[in-house]
Amino acid sequence: MKTGTIGIIGGMGPLATADLFQKIIQNTRASCDQEHLHILIDNNTAIPDRTAALLHGGADPFPQMLESALRLEEDGADCLLMPCNTAHYFHGQLQERVHIPLLNMLELTCQALKRRGITRAGLLATTGTIETGIYQRAAQKLQVELLLPTPEEQTWVMDLIYQGVKAGDPNCDPKRVQCVIDRLLTQRGAQAVILGCTELPLAVQMYRIQAPCVDPTLELAKGAIRQAGGVLCRQD
Repeated sequence: MKTGTIGIIGGMGPLATADLFQKIIQNTRASCDQEHLHILIDNNTAIPDRTAALLHGGADPFPQMLESALRLEEDGADCLLMPCNTAHYFHGQLQERVHIPLLNMLELTCQALKRRGITRAGLLATTGTIETGIYQRAAQKLQVELLLPTPEEQTWVMDLIYQGVKAGDPNCDPKRVQCVIDRLLTQRGAQAVILGCTELPLAVQMYRIQAPCVDPTLELAKGAIRQAGGVLCRQD
């Protein structure tokens, strides 16, 4: 039985926000409109870039993230989601300032790896996510080893994220990122690849990238459904 309203701190970026919303809908068992969950979305595109803030002295995204969180809580949300992996650097600070649960996408993803028996995974993410070590810490708690791209490979991943998905370029060439994935799997021993930026599940679809992937946006969607008292289409 439905028990809660989901609040999404969106805008990081807008397509990733829409992807999370769609995945919640697609993974909720419902036979009519009224059986779906109540979802509030604050598509706050004023939130500054997280990697720029963490690594290059860019504008602090926390005040706008907090503003969205408080607005959603005031509007009746019973739990909060952030469809941005890098933004989880601020997870603890945000959780301290609100009175409702803020689900942790990174922890949900690592729990999914553990359930599937994956002990070694490649990580594709923004440079901000990788250099702050937030995924590495979440994985270490569950004894999951993460394999990272080389510095050159990381520039290719960032290009696909920013020049491809965020820029809305349907013709961005995915070959170099496909090469990174293939190297992680065949040369470095990864059992799967974490799509650790919420633009990357979109990139897989847009550019037809092939890989055994774990989608953090999907894991967050499923966690939100459980938290709000919905029923998953499939149990895993």
